[in-house]
Order: sequence, then structure tokens, then C-alpha cells
Amino acid sequence: MVRKAGKIAFQGELGAYSHQACQAVYPKAEAVACKTFESAIATVKRGDADVAMLPVENSTYGRVADIHYLLPESGLHIIGEHFERVHINLMGVPGAKLEDVKSAKSHTVLLGQCRKFLKEHKLTPITGADTAGAAKDIAALGDKSQGALAGDLAGEIYGLEVLAHHIEDNQNNTTRFLIMSPEPVETPQSDEELITTFVFRVRNIPAALYKAMGGFATNGVNMVKLESYMIGGSFTATQFYADIVGHPDDAPVRRALDELGYFTTHLEILGVYAADRSRG
Repeated sequence: MVRKAGKIAFQGELGAYSHQACQAVYPKAEAVACKTFESAIATVKRGDADVAMLPVENSTYGRVADIHYLLPESGLHIIGEHFERVHINLMGVPGAKLEDVKSAKSHTVLLGQCRKFLKEHKLTPITGADTAGAAKDIAALGDKSQGALAGDLAGEIYGLEVLAHHIEDNQNNTTRFLIMSPEPVETPQSDEELITTFVFRVRNIPAALYKAMGGFATNGVNMVKLESYMIGGSFTATQFYADIVGHPDDAPVRRALDELGYFTTHLEILGVYAADRSRG
């Protein structure tokens, strides 16, 4: 289980899907809304929140931009993960009906996940800064012809009525969040599924990545994620982000990480934590 938290920071307005994730994991904690991922991280580092809830990938949209670069630079540690089901609703001001709405405002990603519904109902998509912010804007306008696409929590907070439930094109739409803490949580070896997350840079030798990955295959360690991204603004400087199943003290994982060390110039474990049971 992840550590207790009195305050939890997230990026976005109150009512965002990140806020929903905060409530799912820490129902009694105070949610602290932040404008950017950087400010959410800084809020935790200052001590103004105990942990941060940061989205890293969506099953429909893919990787959240810049987040893999921010994680190792943040100085925070991963202590847990959470998979939040993303249900999208069309919402309007009180008294509005579906046939009254001519446009729908939301984050561009959410608009792209509801193309079929928008086309079917001839709704003009309007791009907003974020989902909950769009709901807040529509509530302030009070115009029955303008709707917002957001989650249930945003509708509750800003007093909007749901005109159409669960209109997302992909019915398995899910976002994975990582829970970040200023201090690591000691996660002992266990029979339950554990995830170890780390970043590394390979040496500049032929087939370095292939050789670096060999230890995981020969030791039977399941690597569930491997992604690369550039660092330092250089096309030749690449860092890799990886998730594996297991604990660093498990003999097969220890051997695989030792072998990885021979072919890397940098290796940093970002966290060891229990897998969310809803993980695919």
C-alpha cells in the first residue's frame, strides 16, 4: 500500500481526471490543483503536498508529453501506480438538452477521443486548456448551446448537467498515473506483483542496447515497458525508461541489472512499488 497523504498535488483544475485519480487513491486527502506538471512536482518538494499524482500514459492517446523527462529530473520517487478509467460525458448548463448544444469544449486529446459522437450529433469541437477548465468555462458562460466534455467530478464541482454519458469512442480508455513522493518507500520482496521502474543510458558501442536487454531475457524477467527519449537537446543522447516485473533483490532481477550495468553509463532506479491490480 502507498504511504498516507494529507495533501496530494496534481496538474489541472479541480475536477480534472487527475483529481479523480487523487480521490480514488486518497479519498480523504486534500487535492492541490497546480497549473503544470513542474509546479505539481515543486509543490511536493516544498512540502506543500505529501505526494503528487502524475499521468504517464493513456491507452488511447499514448505517452503523456515530457513526463518521462521530468520524472528522473524531479528528485521524487515512485511509490505507487494507479489506473484510472476515463469516462467522458457531454455536459451542459442546468436546463440544457442535448438538442440545444451546438459545440463541445474540452482538451484536444479528449475531443479526439469522442470523434464519432461529435460527428453523429454535428457538434463543433472547441479546444480548451484542459477538461475541467472547459467545464468551468461553460458553467460561467451559462449558454445552453455550448457544452463541455469532462468527467463526472467536473460536472459536480461546476454545477453542470450530464446530457450524454460515456461517449468515448474507445470503451477501454484508461490513464496510468504514478504516485510520487519526496522520500522512497521501502518495498520488501513479496509474493504480490511488484514493479521496478528505472532509467538508463547505454554506452556508445555497437549493439549496446541489444546486449543490455539480453540479461532480462536470459533471466526470465518480464519487461513490461521500454521507451526512449532524447536528452540535452541532442539527437545522439538517448535515455531509456523501463518498467520490469520484480524486485531488485530478486535473484533473476539482480543478475539482469548487473548485466545491464556493463553496457550503461547511467542507471537510476526511480521506484519499487506494488502493481495496481487493474494493470492489464
